[in-house]
Amino acid sequence: MNYVIIGNSAAAVGCVEGIRQVDQKGKITIISDEPYHTYSRPLISYLLCGKTTEELMRYRPDDFYQTNKVETILGQKVTKIDPDAKQVLLESGKTVSYDKLLCATGSSPFVPPMKGLETVEQKFTFMTLDAATALQKAITPASNVLIIGAGLIGLKCAEGIFDSVRSVTVVDLAPHILSSILDEAGAQMMQRHLEKQGLKFYLNDSVESFDHNTALLKSGEKLTFDQLVLAVGVRPNVSLIKDAGGKVGRGIVIDATMQTSLPDVYAAGDCTESHDISSDQDRILALLPNAYLQGECAGKNMAGASCVFDKAIPMNAIGLLGLHIITAGSYEGEEKCVQDKESYKKMFIKDGKLKGYILIGNIDRAGIYTNLIREQTPLSEIDFDMVFEHPSLMAFGRGYRDKVLAGK
Repeated sequence: MNYVIIGNSAAAVGCVEGIRQVDQKGKITIISDEPYHTYSRPLISYLLCGKTTEELMRYRPDDFYQTNKVETILGQKVTKIDPDAKQVLLESGKTVSYDKLLCATGSSPFVPPMKGLETVEQKFTFMTLDAATALQKAITPASNVLIIGAGLIGLKCAEGIFDSVRSVTVVDLAPHILSSILDEAGAQMMQRHLEKQGLKFYLNDSVESFDHNTALLKSGEKLTFDQLVLAVGVRPNVSLIKDAGGKVGRGIVIDATMQTSLPDVYAAGDCTESHDISSDQDRILALLPNAYLQGECAGKNMAGASCVFDKAIPMNAIGLLGLHIITAGSYEGEEKCVQDKESYKKMFIKDGKLKGYILIGNIDRAGIYTNLIREQTPLSEIDFDMVFEHPSLMAFGRGYRDKVLAGK
């Protein structure tokens, strides 16, 4: 069997390990437009602030490809999938044949049209190792950095460069920071923490125009800066599947086995639409654990096993300048909340089940809440008041505890 994987991040690694659980002999080829050994993208900010190195960022050991008998074609972009000939075309003109193909192309920064953006000389995105190192080379201790976007990418960038520059200012159209994962009260708590550290925010605002190193906001405020970081959002890379005639929505459409609408072509990771069981909706779930599990499932099926991944939920774990957040699931239903100066906990309950949660500060044992959502456990079967106050497996029945502790 000849397996080809387009991509070299979490979904690709999951696919390799999934294949090798079933087939130890088939040929595996990884093709990636980045020239690097597989690395963990969430650690990019820690590279900038000196908490890690490029070597420590590696998602798997140096001998990963050799151990798993993987051939690599790195620094080469795939320009076309030909599902009839069962080949992929590289930008070099070379073709690579496949029996089974995984598309794990991830996502790319979305840069909306902005008047005068072309006049800004030092502008950057923040999603790849190359983008992060380019920003690192540009900034100095005297730099005033402007970040457009107060979401996960923008604020992780702010954390990464915070101690290396004079100031960091963040602008976002949303009324509060981290609007994709936090409610208003949680966002205000996190914003107060970041402002105490020295970050500046302009929310409910956007850039009207740029003029070299000056940004004119719609509110009339003028901001001068040395470097600009564009972290407005991302878009799934779906063009290879779409151009090959495959079905796409906002992301590549897949079934529970990770198969696309094209024969022998699978997809996994940030480029796909997943079924979110917490909201019962198909949506983009750009999460590293989700990408790995999708890739592993795809790999097993590509190798002839029978596997489904049908427990995807949104989940984020992030720390920003010393304050930690974990969120999961969807925010609908009855709310149960407790807050003090140092922590914030909110649960969302619907149809007798935990649908989502927000934890800020005290994030101990968040995995118990996550498991309740992922397994759709009826709250009537446990002592949920105890779990809410003091998360512990003791609130569960003996059979459930044995199951969880056995990892089943």
